[in-house]
Amino acid sequence: MPRFILGISAFYHDSAACLVRDGEIVAAAQEERFTRVKGDAAFPSGAIASCLASAGIAARDLEAVAFYDKPLLKLDRVFETFLWTAPAGFASFRHGAPLWARDRLDIEGAIRRGLGDYRGRVLFTEHHESHAASAFYPSPFERAAILTVDGVGEWATASIGVGHGEGIELRQELHWPDSLGLLYSAFTYHAGFKVNSGEYKLMGLAPYGQPVYVDAIYRELVDLRDDGSFTLNQAYFDYLGGLTMTNRAFSALFGGPPRAPEAKLTQREMDLARSVQAVCEEIVLRMARTARRETGEADLCLAGGVALNAVANGALRRAGVFDRIWIQPAAGDAGGAVGAALAAWHQYFGMDRRADGRHDAMRGALLGPSYAADEIERSLAFLDAKWERRDRAGAVARAAELLAAGEVIGWFDGPMEFGPRALGARSILADARDPGMQARINLKVKFREGFRPFAPSVLAEHAAEYFDAAGESPYMLFVEPVRESRRLPPPPDDGRWGIERLNVPRSDVPAVTHLDYTARLQTVTEDRAPGLHAVLAAFHGRTGCPLLVNTSFNVRGEPIVCTPADAYDCFMRTDLDALVMPPFVLRKRDQPVQDPAKWHRPLVLD
Repeated sequence: MPRFILGISAFYHDSAACLVRDGEIVAAAQEERFTRVKGDAAFPSGAIASCLASAGIAARDLEAVAFYDKPLLKLDRVFETFLWTAPAGFASFRHGAPLWARDRLDIEGAIRRGLGDYRGRVLFTEHHESHAASAFYPSPFERAAILTVDGVGEWATASIGVGHGEGIELRQELHWPDSLGLLYSAFTYHAGFKVNSGEYKLMGLAPYGQPVYVDAIYRELVDLRDDGSFTLNQAYFDYLGGLTMTNRAFSALFGGPPRAPEAKLTQREMDLARSVQAVCEEIVLRMARTARRETGEADLCLAGGVALNAVANGALRRAGVFDRIWIQPAAGDAGGAVGAALAAWHQYFGMDRRADGRHDAMRGALLGPSYAADEIERSLAFLDAKWERRDRAGAVARAAELLAAGEVIGWFDGPMEFGPRALGARSILADARDPGMQARINLKVKFREGFRPFAPSVLAEHAAEYFDAAGESPYMLFVEPVRESRRLPPPPDDGRWGIERLNVPRSDVPAVTHLDYTARLQTVTEDRAPGLHAVLAAFHGRTGCPLLVNTSFNVRGEPIVCTPADAYDCFMRTDLDALVMPPFVLRKRDQPVQDPAKWHRPLVLD
């Protein structure tokens, strides 16, 4: 009789659920995909229902439910912080106390109420233990060093440990309020982006700037030690007792107040981004060296929100500190649901773990719901859509034909991705050879800032023809250099600066080449991403180019699409040319004028 464990992350950011059967991950999903509220922190009812449905079970069939942190230990940190900062911290207390009173004091009760007929065990893991478990247990390694880095869990903001077989041992921790995640978020806030979602924007903005503030960061903000531990000078921050990340001292140090959201970006924001990115990379590198020295392990597993910084990950891999690095694709809080479930299976129930040294257990991160052809057809009929139906091979060939003709398509195929990256199931695809494609997709499809970079998805066997990658990158978590042979000569100095340099081609795949001649690549194999692999192979056969632009199928301010109706709504509200949901192909020009009442929600920009 199979035994099921449900892992849950909820109530702080990006709630999620993961279902494990006899130690194998069978389903995982984020709540935002069902509610359509980006980063939704509510109890993950939709995600849980999807996971249970995928296995054909009910809540009463679960062996245990595991929550990804320990709320009372976190509450201890929250109230101690209020006391440290009194009376200045009263505003923060007044904001946070109702949240704790409503749903964070009685997590077990909330879980039982949310699951209805569940009467079994409810287990709790510490936050960084969940991150560590999400990194190590699905990894291909029999034993490895573990590094977790994020904003904050209960008290820990980073940890170093080791995994071996079914055991995990966390040996060192960095504690609140000294946090690399919060340092990066402070600069995210000051650059005018939203904390907990705008960090990607800051990373994407960094190549446009210069590291002119690095010395000031080390001199005034960060007392960094050789082992990667550090102390933050709280005189420049407001996250302890206030409701913002930075204060007047921070503004004075860095040339003015936080940029107003949607205001024009200036060279200052670009330089701030580049500077804190350089500091982040140095801290991660020092922490990793400490992990190698203290554990003696040759391989490394990474998780925590900072592990989503693909630029830092690429720099770490090229530094050669470890032989191999594996990163949990849902490295942020959502991945805590995976870690909690697997920690319960291996540590609480004491079940063995086996790793083959080559293949991870995340199944390409394609762990969400999928939709059969008849379900897709019913949705399209309800929405009065017009489509052409082919067999699967025909739909793939048609997608490649449209892409080769310069069209931008929405690609919807198979189980939805778990984590923040579109990996070929809910993707927008385009020809990376078009020098105007980056600006076109950003401004007319995604409705987002024009500087935001795009990632290439490349057939793994051809990756070395385009990139100097230090290894595979199936989850789009490493930024690597574009090969010299693909680069174009540097443009002449014509007076353009900052984002004005965006549309200057830098390689023969300009839509995915950053200003510093790098790219955040996804290496695609048939076993991990079969649908995307088929499209890439067809496009390669038609054009001789084995890669495409791959960005998430959503618009700014919304989660990645989940259902066929979500996909059609996004298709109709943007300048996408076509939507391919094998075996269906839809062209924008064929669609009738839509009744907005049938849309899930209006377009909202964050």
